[in-house]
Amino acid sequence: MKSIFEESACNEIMSRLENLNDNAKANWGKMNVEQMLEHCTKPIELSLGESQIEKPNWLKRSIFKLVAPSLYNDKPWKQGLPTAKEYIITDSFNFNTQKEKLKTKIEQMSQSKDYFEPTKDHPYFGTFTAEQWGKSAYKHLDHHFRQFGV
Repeated sequence: MKSIFEESACNEIMSRLENLNDNAKANWGKMNVEQMLEHCTKPIELSLGESQIEKPNWLKRSIFKLVAPSLYNDKPWKQGLPTAKEYIITDSFNFNTQKEKLKTKIEQMSQSKDYFEPTKDHPYFGTFTAEQWGKSAYKHLDHHFRQFGV
């Protein structure tokens, strides 16, 4: 799996983001393009320590740790996977504002690998290495950009 920390992968993601337009329609799921942009921004903000979500109880956290490798392995995510309640977006947004916000967060994360070294905890999935954080960020963006055809 590519990583947001790799220059070529980050450039690819940024190019795909630039190709996204406000008329893009989802190939699956319930979000519109503006909501998807906000949905993609929130986990990056979480990873950078700019926001927080409530940690699940020990049982759910144990289960989440078992599925954590699916966040950064080489298998693309399936369409229609369940979304954490904190990342279900139903509000309306301005496309250009949301696109610029996501672009800024991707740039910020891509230049912050040292922040994730050697490891950093994820509130749901446990301890991730910098490599795992970078791959999971790329994989999430790739999933939703494919959802909207870019």
